[in-house]
Amino acid sequence: MIDFDSDYKQTINGRLVGADRTFAAFNPATCEVIDAVPDASQAQLNEAVAAAGAAFRSWRNSPVAERSRALNAIADLIEKHAESFMTLLTREQGKPRAGAQWEIMGSAIWCREIAKQSLPDEIVEDTADRRVITRFSPLGVVGGIVPWNFPVLLAIWKIAPALMTGNTIIIKPSPFTPLCTLKLGELCRDVLPPGVFNVVSGGDDLGKWMTAHPGISKIAFTGHTETGKSVMRSAAGNLKRITLELGGNDPAIVLPDVDPKKIAPELFWAAFQNNAQFCNATKRLYVHEDIYDELLRELVAFTKSVVVGDGARPETQLGPIQNQPQYEKVIDYFTDCIENEYRFAVGGQIDRGASGWFIPVTLVDNPPEDSRIVREEPFGPILPVLKWRDEADVIRRANDTRYGLGASVWGSDLEAVQRIGEQLEAGTVWLNEVHQYSPHQAFGGHKQSGIGCENSLHGLMEYTNWHTITLNRKFGFGRQSATKAA
Repeated sequence: MIDFDSDYKQTINGRLVGADRTFAAFNPATCEVIDAVPDASQAQLNEAVAAAGAAFRSWRNSPVAERSRALNAIADLIEKHAESFMTLLTREQGKPRAGAQWEIMGSAIWCREIAKQSLPDEIVEDTADRRVITRFSPLGVVGGIVPWNFPVLLAIWKIAPALMTGNTIIIKPSPFTPLCTLKLGELCRDVLPPGVFNVVSGGDDLGKWMTAHPGISKIAFTGHTETGKSVMRSAAGNLKRITLELGGNDPAIVLPDVDPKKIAPELFWAAFQNNAQFCNATKRLYVHEDIYDELLRELVAFTKSVVVGDGARPETQLGPIQNQPQYEKVIDYFTDCIENEYRFAVGGQIDRGASGWFIPVTLVDNPPEDSRIVREEPFGPILPVLKWRDEADVIRRANDTRYGLGASVWGSDLEAVQRIGEQLEAGTVWLNEVHQYSPHQAFGGHKQSGIGCENSLHGLMEYTNWHTITLNRKFGFGRQSATKAA
């Protein structure tokens, strides 16, 4: 029986191991230490890479059906232990029960759906003279580096396609949220051969060792854009394949023909789901000037109805900021707004004496387009609400960013909604909806929001090499005939 409340160990080559050094995992709602977590040494990473490399030699040749069964078995384990995972996820990440349920059950769904995907050989030419096929062969050992905002689901986004395509994998969870992932590694020892799936825990040094390690063929990273650039530089040493899902400054454009009261809750959760600790959160809300005042009033009213608190309490709808460095970063945006005398429509007052890392949900009323709160990504519950009048101008403003992860457009005039949406420079553009994801839907960023793709067959291909094999069926026929005649 696995104890989800203590005894957090790494999984290396099918064994549970500690480390000479440890670091603390905190509950962000109380700032209390949950437990000590192993801080992997470079030697332990080397051991994990060696184990994954050895396991790759057989796993790469396993039938697709066997890999599919393994992913379904992982889904079974997640579902069997869902209550324990959800409780622990709320404890270490801070998200309320509804968010934890969405993430944990979504992880099981992702495993099952990726298990249905495969990349069959492509027959390019098949004639009497020649046969040409392109196969999708696995890369080898994959290193997955996972962030703290969705620590289980975004690990699965890497684990499932890596294993399904015949790779082995080493997962590094964020040092702020390592606990659920360590327990997942412990569970999976029962359904995967040793070395196929390893979990090592540690901080920045471990990430740097992974990205530079010559035995790792690919890095799949989700996190901050600047860190992604460092990953890319380090991976260049041996031309590792990389998938980078990075930051976003997602615009939402609201047309004048919406019902402000009806749409306010939709826009609120577009911005503040997971307490806005979400790469795809709406981070700039452009509202047509004809309805700006009314919609802002409705947003303020809805904001005041939302319960912020410890995610372990059933009434809580939004939890705390997950960690202290991020808490201080978000406070810096509040300080900048105050110093520049921007108007808060709601929120703005931070209680530094609170027991946890709590930030009030805050709306900034029409700040300048060149302000930090508009140009940058705070990754916390503070949202600029901005006026627009001219369609061409708001499209230009929405696209005027180094990011291009997601965007949304809202309106009753479907022709206008689609016309605007098709001009937005983002990997995913939602029209009259937001945050709809699927294992069969390609997800990736434009510009500095990332490189590569996750999910769908496009995402599956990211874990493979193209392997084209040609056969000249005529070559040597004369020689063979002569040999037989002799």
